[in-house]
Amino acid sequence: MEDQEMQLKVRRVSDKFTESMYVLANEPSVALYRLQEHVRRSLPELVQHKTDMQSWEEQSQGAIYSVEYACSAVKSMTNSSLYFKNIDGLLRQAISMKEQISNSQGRR
Repeated sequence: MEDQEMQLKVRRVSDKFTESMYVLANEPSVALYRLQEHVRRSLPELVQHKTDMQSWEEQSQGAIYSVEYACSAVKSMTNSSLYFKNIDGLLRQAISMKEQISNSQGRR
């Protein structure tokens, strides 16, 4: 009988000890400490990712500006086709006049 009683007391003590350890391990301050550890470990990596993303954004904005500038240059070239046609006509006229002058000087 004494053995069973002793085993029962040992079991109660170990159960109470286990319960106390469980409560202590899951105490809010321990949870906050673990959360702080997690933040301390992951924060530098997150800061690096943010810095990388900002750098990529700046590079992307530069590329976008370059592309938009090139597109506007191409559009303005398309709009200037009228001027190029006018220049072509004037050059043809000048060549024709030069040939006429050369022909008239060759006849003399």
